[in-house]
Amino acid sequence: MAFLRFFVVFSLLSLAFSYETHNSHLLPRPLILEYQENIENQFKEFDEELKLQCTSWRFAVEANNLSPWKIIPQECADYVKDYIRGRAYTIDIQRVSKEAGIYAKSVELSGDGKDVWVFDVDETLLSNLPYYAEHGYGLEVFDLVEFDKWVEKAMAPAIEPSLKLYEEVLGLGFKVFLLTGRSERQREITVGNLNNAGFQNWDKLILRAPEDHGKLATIFKSEKRNEMVKEGYRILGNSGDQWSDLLGSSTANRSFKLPNPMYYIP
Repeated sequence: MAFLRFFVVFSLLSLAFSYETHNSHLLPRPLILEYQENIENQFKEFDEELKLQCTSWRFAVEANNLSPWKIIPQECADYVKDYIRGRAYTIDIQRVSKEAGIYAKSVELSGDGKDVWVFDVDETLLSNLPYYAEHGYGLEVFDLVEFDKWVEKAMAPAIEPSLKLYEEVLGLGFKVFLLTGRSERQREITVGNLNNAGFQNWDKLILRAPEDHGKLATIFKSEKRNEMVKEGYRILGNSGDQWSDLLGSSTANRSFKLPNPMYYIP
């Protein structure tokens, strides 16, 4: 009888161990859950670190702390896309325009028609997001030929907070000069696009003449502002999305930079 009991117990244990060996690739459920949790936490930590790094990069762009760059970091592609298409970009633009409007209202104009506000055009008054959506939001090296094809369509929409500021500045009595890196040959197209987007009644639209091509934007725009000052104008305000719109010589009393992490123009 004792032998029979031993045989039965031995058989059951053998069967159990043989089953466990056959399914040895299956781990106990609590261990699987712990493993999944660890992986999920690692992904969350990685996503948070990447977001922090890309936010830091964007801050460096806006603070003009980076060396000249041609494309956005590959790993920040989704970050830039989400920022540009999301609420944050809109809020940032609204804040810049609001602060510029507060300043404009605080200025006592001379009344002689010589007080000027300078506006850049692209990514300041007009948005080229439809174009950049087709080109990786800055992941591709800038292609002037392709961009000119987009410009020729004259379909760039207004940046609404900038349109509001533009109208406020005009209403306050500022002269409005538009100073853009676009070519003189694009004048008619640019005028049509601006008018259709709601921008009207400016005093001057200054584009690159043939002799200006090849000049860095900082040099070209400085030269044009120098001319304004020589003509007796006082540049009280300047709005642009690039530091090259704002820096150089004959700078404004106050300059306001709109956010743009998609491209850099020296």
